[in-house]
Amino acid sequence: MIESKSQLDEAASRISLLREEIGRVIVGQQNVVEQLLWCLLAGGHALLEGIPGLGKTMLVRTVADCVSLLFSRIQFTPDLMPSDITGTTLIDFSAQGVAVQRFQPGPLFGNLVLADEINRATPKTQSALLEAMQEGTVTAGGETHVLPKPFFVLATQNPIEQEGTYPLPEAQLDRFLLKIGVDYPSREELKQIVLRTSSVEQHKASVVMDGESLSAIQLMAKQILLADELLDAAVKMIMMTHPGEADAPDDVKRYVRFGAGPRALQAIVGVSKVRALCAGRLHVSWNDIRETAFPVLRHRIVLGYEAQAMGLSSDRMTEAILQSIEAER
Repeated sequence: MIESKSQLDEAASRISLLREEIGRVIVGQQNVVEQLLWCLLAGGHALLEGIPGLGKTMLVRTVADCVSLLFSRIQFTPDLMPSDITGTTLIDFSAQGVAVQRFQPGPLFGNLVLADEINRATPKTQSALLEAMQEGTVTAGGETHVLPKPFFVLATQNPIEQEGTYPLPEAQLDRFLLKIGVDYPSREELKQIVLRTSSVEQHKASVVMDGESLSAIQLMAKQILLADELLDAAVKMIMMTHPGEADAPDDVKRYVRFGAGPRALQAIVGVSKVRALCAGRLHVSWNDIRETAFPVLRHRIVLGYEAQAMGLSSDRMTEAILQSIEAER
């Protein structure tokens, strides 16, 4: 339980220290780092989308170094089989010649798993990853094996290259707590990237938190208070993502095919509590819900063909919903 304001401030200070340590290695990308921290502290998985070379892999590896987690990387390719990521059963022979079965864990058995270019995997391999993300277990050789805790999947995908890719099914997209867009750096950030990577001295992140401390902060975040009024507003927001809803904005009714499900509401509440904790507050504000709505709904609002042809985004639908709710508040 959160027993005092000092305990809350200490957690916020620890999170701030983690943010600063990541910034010693990663240039810019403050929004990406912030949303990735929300995801970790809420105990969920994240999907990072951006063109190659923006430091997505380096960011995930740096977070693992800062939190002292077991890092594992999987480079997805079309020929990758489920057993390549989950592990397989081997047969060993003892000195007496007796055959003994032994399970050899795959790269999924880590705390922080980077699924690089996840959309290059076939549906069969994606389904194996889906079990790990949802249940925290792996089934191989008819046996179920429990994955280590904490367990996070941070996946990346390239939005511009579609050859040899398999779009993630909606059921699997829904398992990602947040979809984080990784933008191109500014001119000054590009300059800093070159200066850091071309110098003799390379920055390396230090450990500022362990798995036990991370779990304690996750538990603390769940105790952040949420007023009924804000919960009702969050419920209304999710309902308004559906084109058949009477009070949905005109853009949603025209351009959206399918809206968000219950996991979206759970994600908004959980991540909003984490954002409040990061700010050292004991309660969720409307601004917390507003800021978390975009990465939560980005991959859960399915646009129609007309919207795709016009180049519209789900963020535009989210903004229309938020403006409609704010007009009534």
